[in-house]
Amino acid sequence: MNKRIISLACTGAILAGAAGSLPVQNAGLHGAAADINYATALQMSLYFYECQQAGHLPAWNRVEWRADATTDDFIDGGWYDAGDHVKFNLPMAYSASMLAWGLYQYGDGVQACGEMENYVNNLSFVLDYLAACDLGDEIVFQVGNGQEDHTWWGPVELYSYGMGESSPYTRPYYKASEGCSAVFGEMAAALAAGYCALDGKIGEGQRSAYLEHAENIFKIASTSPSDTVYNDSDASGFYRSSHFYDELFYAANWLYKATGDKAYLNKAESYIPNLGKELGTSELKYSWSQCWDDVQQGGLLLYAQNTKDSTYISRVQKHLDYWCSGKQLDGGLCYVDTWGCLRYANNIGFLAAVACDTLFSSDAALCTKYKTLYENQINYSLGDNPDHQCYVVGHCANSPKNPHHRTAHCSWKNALETPETNRHVLYGALVGGPDNSGNYEDDRGNYINNEVATDYNAGFTALLCKMVSAYGGETDAAFPEPEVRTPEFFVEAKATSDAGGVNLSLKFTNQTAWPARVEDNLSYRYYMDLSEVIAAGNKPEDVVIRCDRDQSAMYSDVTPAQISGIQHYSGDIYYVEVTYPDGRAAIPISEGRYQCETMLALVFPNYGKGWDSTNDYSCQDIEGAEDNVMTDKITVYQNGVLLYGIEPDGTAPVTTAASTSGGTTGTTTGTETALPGDANADGKVQIADVVTLNKYLVGAGKLTARGAKNADMDDNGRLDAVDAVLLKRIFVS
Repeated sequence: MNKRIISLACTGAILAGAAGSLPVQNAGLHGAAADINYATALQMSLYFYECQQAGHLPAWNRVEWRADATTDDFIDGGWYDAGDHVKFNLPMAYSASMLAWGLYQYGDGVQACGEMENYVNNLSFVLDYLAACDLGDEIVFQVGNGQEDHTWWGPVELYSYGMGESSPYTRPYYKASEGCSAVFGEMAAALAAGYCALDGKIGEGQRSAYLEHAENIFKIASTSPSDTVYNDSDASGFYRSSHFYDELFYAANWLYKATGDKAYLNKAESYIPNLGKELGTSELKYSWSQCWDDVQQGGLLLYAQNTKDSTYISRVQKHLDYWCSGKQLDGGLCYVDTWGCLRYANNIGFLAAVACDTLFSSDAALCTKYKTLYENQINYSLGDNPDHQCYVVGHCANSPKNPHHRTAHCSWKNALETPETNRHVLYGALVGGPDNSGNYEDDRGNYINNEVATDYNAGFTALLCKMVSAYGGETDAAFPEPEVRTPEFFVEAKATSDAGGVNLSLKFTNQTAWPARVEDNLSYRYYMDLSEVIAAGNKPEDVVIRCDRDQSAMYSDVTPAQISGIQHYSGDIYYVEVTYPDGRAAIPISEGRYQCETMLALVFPNYGKGWDSTNDYSCQDIEGAEDNVMTDKITVYQNGVLLYGIEPDGTAPVTTAASTSGGTTGTTTGTETALPGDANADGKVQIADVVTLNKYLVGAGKLTARGAKNADMDDNGRLDAVDAVLLKRIFVS
């Protein structure tokens, strides 16, 4: 990728790992809960799903550290499952169904708090993927291999390199025409629920396609019910299905809501005898929770709504009463299971809220009890608990800083422990939660309690829809704040010298993170004062440059480094420049690849004596160092443009007109009226325009000619970080 890196000057930036929310007083809540802003929590939770987006990212994606990834997948799009990079359709479809349900039930609240556009965008994105998985007679149910995926720890933008080094890595995909009833049923449920939720919110053709695919997928799922193919696939090691009649039951109920066709209601009824039972009894199970592998409780709630049958209304009540009966941690959290306990709790909470508003709305006492149940779950997650621990990344000052998530951590060396703190704020991600004693530690290595996943956020997001409907709240117009960036390309060096010359170890370093990437045509310069060489009667070009090691030459398919002769800078100052035409010389994927070492010896002419390194600009920080150290006196460039470091005369990197592949800094022609700030050219000026411009400036996105003109805030005919700052100030008071 021949893309220029631009240093972005940002106002009001927050430090990575520390964020706050805008509190709002919520009538009816007390104590810590009174300061919870459900609107910003919803805003962030939707952003989390953008962090999980796979394939070609949509223009509205707001995550500055994400870029297109795994674009060669058999089916483009969808969500990466959790802290890994596999697209598992069972939890993905479950998550989509819950997001759709939240919007379907509480869309007015979503609209009122200003998150409708973000909600619809994110829901449509995943439903488009699920629809694309329908091949007619066969259905794709997974992309990527979990066993292989879990062998590498790094950002998804470098997935192909991380999995295959320099060789391309092709991700496998899995499809079937039978034997996958659970995952197919969940996919059908998600698409049917999405059809219901998005009525009037997307084009009717797109919405109708969701229903068409839902019906076809359900037909395949229900013709010969079985999970034999699915449970014999790679998915079994990660999301093995325990049963499938609950998914068929759930899907049939959603299809009835979508179509009004009683055939689906009859189908749902036929599955009831095969639903889960309490151990050792014939009674329908009530003591578990809605989750990716068990949607029986959600299905029973839908069935009770669809039929108004008192028998099934009582089953919903028994389920909720069970969780009101003391099966809770101190603080009111329903504790179902150790692994990701908060997801179960919020799922219970969401069903309680929906039941109150649909089945039990006329029973004040019951609704009061269930209201306490569902508010305890969401409030506990957001910090109203004995330890005052917020479990949503970025929402509070004491939110988790190190969730188990490869791309947010963004290690450059395939190491869980490096760097110590995650480089990116995974806003809105709900971590697993406390153990069964209520204890929690913000430990990246603890994937049981500190991983994140699309299904963890699903019921949480749906329940937030209820909370904003009940209590309102204000979203943050400046969200997401641009991150404070650390150097991405630099040189770590050490030197040993004597009167005969200097020996240099120069490790060119790629620690890119906004986004993680490979860049071509990078170079660095080592500066030296050759006054003593000239005084001895020699010419600067007489200095002998000897290359003792070129690591880039070790890679058969990578163009080796190019080492210049002695180049004049000014006065008696000269430099030698090392250039990497091929960015694959340094890829931030492992200990051995994120740096590329060149060892040079600069030798006094004719092997004479008199070399003096003490006056060499680039040697000041590295002479005698035991280990290679980072120095800003060895400057880094791309295509001759200074990216990092300070030249001997004090020249530092400056923001210049962006020069990116596929971009434009030209002016528009024609009669279109400019709208200053509308970088994505959608006719509105919103925080999404800031993200669009920032992505363009770092080479991770494109602008149309009209968008480029709108983004030129200082109207000087070029786009740079000044424009980003001016645009940002619109939203920061």
